[in-house]
Amino acid sequence: MLSRVNAAERYPQCLCLAPTFELALQIGRVIEKMGQFCVNIKVTYAVQGNRVPPGTMLEEQIVIGTPGTVLDWCFKRRMLNLKKISVFVLDEADIMIDTQGFSSQSIRIQRVLPKDCQMLLFSATFKKAVWKFATQLISNPIVIKLRQEELALSTIRQYYFVCESRVEKYRALCNIYGSITIGQAIIFCQTRKMAEWLSLEMTEDGHRVAMLTAELTVQQRADVIQRFRDGKEKVLVTTNVCARGIDVKQVTIVVNFNLPANLKKQPDFETYLHRIGRTGRFGKKGIAFNMVESRNLYLVRMIEEHFQTEIKRLDPEDMDELEKIDA
Repeated sequence: MLSRVNAAERYPQCLCLAPTFELALQIGRVIEKMGQFCVNIKVTYAVQGNRVPPGTMLEEQIVIGTPGTVLDWCFKRRMLNLKKISVFVLDEADIMIDTQGFSSQSIRIQRVLPKDCQMLLFSATFKKAVWKFATQLISNPIVIKLRQEELALSTIRQYYFVCESRVEKYRALCNIYGSITIGQAIIFCQTRKMAEWLSLEMTEDGHRVAMLTAELTVQQRADVIQRFRDGKEKVLVTTNVCARGIDVKQVTIVVNFNLPANLKKQPDFETYLHRIGRTGRFGKKGIAFNMVESRNLYLVRMIEEHFQTEIKRLDPEDMDELEKIDA
């Protein structure tokens, strides 16, 4: 986007959509950092909570936002003229295309864009249905594929514990903290209720814990992420709202307190890859721990088969074995 902008023109020329508030802010910060020496190129955020006075016509050349707010700015408030957009980007494109609400919003925006507008779709994972839809959305596409699974999994050691209850899972988690040197950790729960319970337990045991779920306000979510980036809390307990795109260099461990599964009780492979991919980034090694009940061991086996990788079983009570992981 920075390479496409004409800095002399004071109107939006590039539009990037992301599925979450947190990811939109992260993208924008990267653009601001990369573009700090690009004179007169500005970024604005079309996200909930960014209050722009009525009648404002945007002068920033790059707009980063979430679909709902961008739609509001374009069609209701008429602050953003899509006919002048020359680059349109969908980040986490598989979610943007395959999720009902995001899909309809993204298509509505795309249909108004000029025919010569460049479209860019980015994601670490693409289902076949998404590939098919993407090729319909973009005429004569140039496709660049990387073996993301191999790249991601090669830097992450994966383990699992068999735990029959949330209490056993929590005890295993405490043993991890008692045996392994941890920078920062992200712990994924399947539900907000479980995340709240776990956050309370860890806080009462003296851990510096932040919790992030979709129910928080925009400002609360922004504050939580920033405090975690600044290292003020060492543990982030979250749901899938943080599974994609969020980069924090100090994260050395990811814990799946609950393995991601769909309504058919099959593994959600894409979410699993995105979750554990929060560690092992920036050329560093990472560790992923999975907590699983014996009745759900088939999920581990299916994940191993899907990614052609090994997930090693550990005894959560074997402190000697846990200590070897840090070596």
